[in-house]
Amino acid sequence: MTANPTSPHQHSIAEKASWLPLIVVVLTQIQASFAVNALTVSMAGITTDLDTPATSVGTAITAGTFSMAAFILLGAKIGARFGTRKVFQIAVAIHAAAMACVALSVSPAMLFIAQASSGAVIALVAPALTVFIATNYKDAQQAKAIGLLAAAIPAAGVLALLLAGWFATTIGWRYSFGLMVVLGAINLLLSFRLKTIPAQPALKIDWTGAIIAAVSIIFLSFGFSGLSGWGIWFATEQAPFNIMGLSPAPLLILLGLIGGQVFFSWIRKRQDAKLPRIFDLRVLASSSELAITACMAIMLFVGTAANFLIPLYMQMVQGRSGIQTSFSLIPYTLSIFLASTFVAFLYSKFTPSLIARVGFVVVAGALCLIAFTIRNDWGQLFVVLGLVLLGLGQGAIVALVFNTLLSSVPKPLAGDVGAWRGLVHNLSGSVGIAVASAFAVGMLASLIASGAAAHPEISDQLISEVNISDADFMTNAQLEAAIGERAGSPEELAAAVEVNAEARLRSLQLSLLGLAGLALLAIVPAGRMPKRLQDGLPAQMEPDDPDALDLDSPEATKENP
Repeated sequence: MTANPTSPHQHSIAEKASWLPLIVVVLTQIQASFAVNALTVSMAGITTDLDTPATSVGTAITAGTFSMAAFILLGAKIGARFGTRKVFQIAVAIHAAAMACVALSVSPAMLFIAQASSGAVIALVAPALTVFIATNYKDAQQAKAIGLLAAAIPAAGVLALLLAGWFATTIGWRYSFGLMVVLGAINLLLSFRLKTIPAQPALKIDWTGAIIAAVSIIFLSFGFSGLSGWGIWFATEQAPFNIMGLSPAPLLILLGLIGGQVFFSWIRKRQDAKLPRIFDLRVLASSSELAITACMAIMLFVGTAANFLIPLYMQMVQGRSGIQTSFSLIPYTLSIFLASTFVAFLYSKFTPSLIARVGFVVVAGALCLIAFTIRNDWGQLFVVLGLVLLGLGQGAIVALVFNTLLSSVPKPLAGDVGAWRGLVHNLSGSVGIAVASAFAVGMLASLIASGAAAHPEISDQLISEVNISDADFMTNAQLEAAIGERAGSPEELAAAVEVNAEARLRSLQLSLLGLAGLALLAIVPAGRMPKRLQDGLPAQMEPDDPDALDLDSPEATKENP
């Protein structure tokens, strides 16, 4: 018989629970999220210090998030199999070491490898955070803890905007990642005060399924990351190889998609035979769960891409410093934090499908508002309003879809839900940055070519000497340094700078409008989301034998009328 969730006995237990585990959870989430945000606001300093284009910073960001996506399914199982606290401590220490490598990076390759390493160990950390909440908190305290975990990601964004922006402008961008080394040491020490969560030696890990998933996502990672540098269709000089002149990027994406089909076929075969598998397909058993996943993927794609393009605009188009970019983004980041924290108050009044639909309309409207109002002065009221609306819609949807998926799936499969959410979160976000970067660079090259042809003061010789197809986002000062000696006169140099400035702005505007259109498409799957939410997490997130579970029992089944 299920206990009354509001019984005095359970209430007293909840009151006695220490908030120390939640402090560790929030600080660790900040440690994990800070690095991505710090890279974004430090873009100008990194490009100058490492002599690399701005889009390579996006590649480094995707390296970490793709790496986490590749191993997140395995990470959830390893934590349960060998002991959540022990695995968590090892992963936190390795992540701190990876942050030290980022701080000491002397080349884009070193930055890329360090970020990829940090993402791989975050795949071990992320599932542990949910387990700590499930094993330490119940009822109302658990609901608050889940909300604060979701809010920790935008909170890390605010801290990154302030601290990383200030460091990038004053003492240098490397100190931001040195700070994460210190935070990692603090989290490691605090973790020894957490209660030990018993290992599950009976849990069997589907290593074959894990390898198929990891290889597929790695193919997708290199494929999408290479779109801007290697070429979308035809190979550029930066491509490591080519096939009859074609870029390897689409081939790797195709191999990744084929690998994904092999993965789901493998999982389906293992599930029919009642054998251990790396992921339980019952998480996606109905059209409702598929619709939630689609909404999650689209919102994370759109949100992460916008979060990369807007700082790119500020630093490359406007030439703003890291701290100036940080302060400009604070309204946006605070809006995400507030929306993800307080959207839970709407659950009892409105259905998830209605909240999601309204949220996507708000996101699309905000992106259109920003696209049509951005100029070379960031101070307009409508631009700030657009950022606030974008943050409110994004924060509400991201928090909503995770809670909705968690409540629509049988409780014994909560661990698989957390892993699936982590995979979709990182894969969609990484693809968003990669695709938005490739689209924006492609538009930039096209607009520069047409703009140069329309300016007679720009000579054919200069156009032939500058490879427009390899165009990338540069500030006016960087462009002047690159073509200053090639320009035949000051008038020609001024015209080239003007063409580049106009092309930068237009390409980013068109990219934001494309994201707005994608957000509107998400209204369709949002209408198939469940009608109500239920909450509560099981103490044991990973069942030893999922096929032994009675998923028709009242404790396991959650109806969605």
